Amino acid sequence: MIPFTLEVVQVIRSIPPGRVMTYGQVARLAGNPRAARQVARILHSLSRTEQLPWHRVLNAKGEISLDGEEQQLVLEAEGIVFECRGKLSLARYQVETD
Repeated sequence: MIPFTLEVVQVIRSIPPGRVMTYGQVARLAGNPRAARQVARILHSLSRTEQLPWHRVLNAKGEISLDGEEQQLVLEAEGIVFECRGKLSLARYQVETD
């Protein structure tokens, strides 16, 4: 794996249960703030083999972008309460990184 991919994997693994990060936040923490789409590709291709908590990564609006129903169910099982279908409060659940 290339260094950026390794960093992305580490950042995603660091997200605790019941908390979330955005694709852009993961990209920034991994060293490339303009690589949010690349984070999505990495999640898509490595989630199973690397056993990543893919469900804890959302878009910048706090909305589910991937397999919505499954992702929402898994996040709810971790204690996250959604404001409406597929959207949660980033102010409440986003990991603080700054």
